[in-house]
Amino acid sequence: MWFTKSNQEVLKELDVDLLKGLSEEEAKIRMAKYGLNKLTAKKKKNILQLFVAQLQEWLIYILFAAVVITLFMGEYIDSVIILLVIIVNAVLGVVQEVKAGKAIEALQKMSFPKALVRRNGEVKEVDSENVVPGDILILDAGRFIAADIRLIESANLQIEESALTGESVPSEKNAAFAYSDPKTPLGDRDNIAFMSTLVTNGRGIGVVVETGMNTEVGKIAHIINSEEKTKTPLEIRLDDLGKTLGKIAIGICVFIFLIALIQGRELTEMFLMSVSLAVAAIPEGLAAIVAVVLSIGVTSMSKKNAIIKKLPAVETLGSVNIICSDKTGTLTQNKHMFC
Repeated sequence: MWFTKSNQEVLKELDVDLLKGLSEEEAKIRMAKYGLNKLTAKKKKNILQLFVAQLQEWLIYILFAAVVITLFMGEYIDSVIILLVIIVNAVLGVVQEVKAGKAIEALQKMSFPKALVRRNGEVKEVDSENVVPGDILILDAGRFIAADIRLIESANLQIEESALTGESVPSEKNAAFAYSDPKTPLGDRDNIAFMSTLVTNGRGIGVVVETGMNTEVGKIAHIINSEEKTKTPLEIRLDDLGKTLGKIAIGICVFIFLIALIQGRELTEMFLMSVSLAVAAIPEGLAAIVAVVLSIGVTSMSKKNAIIKKLPAVETLGSVNIICSDKTGTLTQNKHMFC
């Protein structure tokens, strides 16, 4: 708990001289030990994996069964149409995920900040990803903070932390503070400055205590990366519909076969009839219609600068009736908006 220790304790534990900073050799050693100072994300899926993921729905399974059955019956035109419906549905989903992914990547690459550090007794500007624990960071107004740091000196220092804590008003920092309570809330740690926050006023000097995924922002990124995949209400309902249609189709086939056995009819003929009825019960165009309608919604949202990663998320957002939050607008406009 770096915020519970005094300035001298922190410097001693990190084995660094405040006036000289780290040497370039020591910085390289620590870089090899701790790695680059950047957030890592889950491995991206390729186009094929995204395409296959779009096919993992019960309604799509039913449509594939319809394709096989219609091919067996010699109805090649119907087979091609149903197959096209499946492909269109999957392609629309893949296109949306790829577009959303590129937009997010573009945001991540925007103006990756530089850091002002003291090394070998000299102040120099380096890429933020090259900052290591023990580096002495120089803070001034308008500069993004490259890592989590324990403040050593501060003068009228104010830091805007809304992206992390949700507070729209800049936090006043004081390097002289040391907290005895290890459970001190994140927003109350006035002797700590956090990665990705912005200095709005004053100046300060701090020593880097955590980098990359070990920072508070990195912990949030880790939670996002480890999030379990869940289905939206629309996906759940479509899955239930697919299962229901599958049961109905099987029920029709069994019912027709029983009638054929009782009446002594030709089994081959009755099989083809039951299959035809089963296929007729499947709404082949439903998947494509749903995908197209959701795509229209996503397009409309994108014109208002809203990034939607998955098509069904649009329907989920549309199902929300009331949003109550005292932080609405803090992250987007940096001001409180009450509802």
